[in-house]
Amino acid sequence: MSIQVHAAPSDRTPSASPPLARLLGHTADAIQAVRAGRSLTEVLAQCPSEVRPGVQALSFHVLRRLGQAQAAREWLAPKPPPKAIDALLVSALALLWPDGEAPYSDHTLVDHAVTAARQRLPASAAFVNAVLRRFVREQAAMLEVTQRTVAGRTNHPQWWVERLRADWPEHWQALLAANDRRPPMTLRVNTRRGSVATYLARLNEAGLPGRALGAHGVLLDAPCPVSRLPGFADGDVSVQDAAAQRAAPLLLAGTPLAPGARVLDACAAPGGKTAHLLELADLDLLALDHDAARLMRVDETLQRLHLKASSKAGDASRPDTWWDGQPFDAILLDAPCTASGIVRRHPDIRWLRRSSDVPALAALQARMLDALWPLLNPGGRLLYCTCSVFKAEGQAQIDAFLQRQTGARLLPAPASPGHLLPLPDNETAASGPEPASTGDGFFYALLHKN
Repeated sequence: MSIQVHAAPSDRTPSASPPLARLLGHTADAIQAVRAGRSLTEVLAQCPSEVRPGVQALSFHVLRRLGQAQAAREWLAPKPPPKAIDALLVSALALLWPDGEAPYSDHTLVDHAVTAARQRLPASAAFVNAVLRRFVREQAAMLEVTQRTVAGRTNHPQWWVERLRADWPEHWQALLAANDRRPPMTLRVNTRRGSVATYLARLNEAGLPGRALGAHGVLLDAPCPVSRLPGFADGDVSVQDAAAQRAAPLLLAGTPLAPGARVLDACAAPGGKTAHLLELADLDLLALDHDAARLMRVDETLQRLHLKASSKAGDASRPDTWWDGQPFDAILLDAPCTASGIVRRHPDIRWLRRSSDVPALAALQARMLDALWPLLNPGGRLLYCTCSVFKAEGQAQIDAFLQRQTGARLLPAPASPGHLLPLPDNETAASGPEPASTGDGFFYALLHKN
């Protein structure tokens, strides 16, 4: 399954937080870890709980400007400082960036960055102070410097920009800009326990206004912690992006599945789409995932929502290791992918991925499609999806599959929406029930077995 994403209510500087110098130190640690190839989600999970919201907010801000900040640091200090100080400098430069979104005043940020430097490497404090104060004095020149490289201009690696430009020649610049915006917080109402209209009324009573989004969704006016959502602990609602909410209705659309139909969610963790399927239909559902630890999150999600399914750890590309021989009436394959469609929620993704990941993941997706197709009953359906905007993981993948499998038929739109881009002017994305501007980047193709 592609990464399950929640809107991060802490993706903003908290009004009351620990000392800024401490936050900057932890933020620099997070940026250094991402540069070393670690996921920001993993790093934040290890952060002390009292600083985690602030560190997440600052880390998101830095990662969305990392290309610019890195270019500025290289100009201001051509000889790289020690990695811990370099990460602090780059973080401070990104937070000082004159784009109208700087969370602190220049002098406050510089003073606390120097304090953080003194705590990390005392001898570096004067160097950090000099570099940051020069940046504040020469901001106009720094803005010109950043335009000299692709990463400095776009805050994305060059290979990423080139692939987007090739795939979406009319939209690539808008897609890059969309990746640097804060995402909305979208909810999915458990319609087994109440209607969207009823839940909107509960939100209004709690001082959390929003509006209906499609058949099961609610778009909040402003993000909030899940602990504030009425009935969250009782299973009345979940957090799920609008584009991700399309998976279950697409798989269940058309000829209704009979009660108790056998369904496979092939890459299920952490369980958002699994739960949505069970909220909408009575199914004999198997939730499969290769990661047994992550599969526990599926069980926890279903327990919170008062839903039941079987779960099993297994590799979707190797059914011989887990399949019981009984075919499925429907299969959901939310395949592992680059997650290039959810960068606004996970700004570290663009810096973690490498160009070689795209063909490697496309090969894995093809293996999964070929392995799961024989498990489907004649007349059954398979919904293939990824949270990617790269065509190699979407339309090109399905085109190649249809060449290999003559017994497969791609259902036309709206059953197969194809690529959904997080842009309000994208006609393909806008054909769905929700405004395209609220959804992440996804690809959907519904395949029928003759």
